[in-house]
Formats: sequence, C-alpha cells, structure tokens
Amino acid sequence: MPIITVTIDNKTYRMSCGKDEEAHLTGLTQDFSERVARMRESFGEIGDMRLHVMAALTISDELSDLRKRFAALETEVAQSRSVVEAAERDRDEAATRAAEGITAAAGRLARLADALNAPIGSAPFGRGGEEN
Repeated sequence: MPIITVTIDNKTYRMSCGKDEEAHLTGLTQDFSERVARMRESFGEIGDMRLHVMAALTISDELSDLRKRFAALETEVAQSRSVVEAAERDRDEAATRAAEGITAAAGRLARLADALNAPIGSAPFGRGGEEN
C-alpha cells in the first residue's frame, strides 16, 4: 500500500491508501482542510479538535442529506420504470389489436376482391347487391 503525506489544517500526516488512490486521498484531505479553515474563520480559535469534529459533522450532515435525496431518486426511478413498463404493455396490446384488425380487414378485402373478380352470376351477390 502506498503511503503519502497529507496536510490538514497546517498539520502533516502520513497515511496509507490503496494503489492509485493517492490523488483521491490528497483531494479529500484538501477539502477537509479547507472546511476546517472556513470554520476557523467563522468561529475563531475554539480548538483544533472541536474544529475537526465540527467539520466532520458538517460532512456527515451533507452525506445524510445526499443519502435521503438518493433514496428519493431511487423511488422516483422505480415509479418511472413502472409507468414506462405499463405504457410498453399498453403499446404492445394496442399493436396486437391493430394487427388483428388489419388482418381481419385484409381478409374482408380479399373476399371482396374475389367476389369482384368472379364471373358474373357466380358472385355471392345477385342483382342490386342483394345476397342470393
């Protein structure tokens, strides 16, 4: 495991991390250090430990909010999928009904064409369009 040196609130720490995660860990420590610095500006010198705890709690609060938003989005996605699946079923059923209607119409048209092409007198209809 690689070991890197990071700086948080002007203090250096040696930390190990996973392979190829050095840049990520460095970014995390920079973010944390910046949060501590902003809190120091807002609250003054209230002690390093208290500032670090407050920064950690701020991050924890953000994480909690993001988890709630993520859960709400997952629920919304699941509901949207249900709507889409129902619409797809309706579309498939409508397509099936349309195909059945077209097939029936084609059959009627074929019978009509046969009747029109049949020799006079052998058609199913006599004079005046009445059935025999």
